[in-house]
Parts: sequence; structure tokens; C-alpha cells
Amino acid sequence: MSLDTSVKVLVVDDFATMRRIVRGVLKQLGFTKISEATDGSMALETLKKEGEFGLIVSDWNMPNMNGLEFLRAVRSDEKLKDIPFIMVTAEGMKENVVEAVKAGVSNYVVKPFTPETLGEKLQAVFN
Repeated sequence: MSLDTSVKVLVVDDFATMRRIVRGVLKQLGFTKISEATDGSMALETLKKEGEFGLIVSDWNMPNMNGLEFLRAVRSDEKLKDIPFIMVTAEGMKENVVEAVKAGVSNYVVKPFTPETLGEKLQAVFN
């Protein structure tokens, strides 16, 4: 199966620059329907309001509701639990990876990353 670039993507990060970078990479890969949120709680609202997302790319460190809390909220929601979820973080800490995997993350990208790296992670998620 190839990358389904027709799905709606939600990019969640408290830094506008990082959202712009991720959005840029997604566009390079062919995604066109991209929404943004600045933290987990705003992202949850967006998911519930806009519906039908096919992918979430979320930062780990954010105010209000961090990426892990957001991931857990998504995975515990009947309507949202199957959305592929990629966690982006500056921490290459093993405990974080383990925590995220336990919580049901689909894949994991460590900053700084190249468009190729994100592309490969997305490919792995959709395969």
C-alpha cells in the first residue's frame, strides 16, 4: 500500500516554525489537507470538530496537554483511536519511546529530522 495523501492531517506543535516545517514536508509528500493545533487540548477539539482525520503528527513537549497525554486521549476515544499517530520529539530518550509505544503511538520521529526521514516514517505507518 502506498502513502494515502488524500487524508486530512493534523499537525500539533506549540512552535509555529515547527508546524510550518512539518506542513512543508507533508506538502512535499503530496498531502494537501492539513490542519494545525498548538497543543493537545486544542488538537482534541479540532479532531472532534473537523472529524475524519487520517493522520496526526504531534510534538511531545507542549503546554496544557503534552503529546503523550494527547496520544492517550486519542487512543481512548472510540471515534479517534485508529488514526495513525506520529510523535515528533527532540528527546531521543528511550523512556519516552517506550512510553509512547505503550500508549499506542504509530511511529516516532526525533528532531531535527529530514523530509526523507519523516517520509519514511509515514510510509512505514501506512504500510
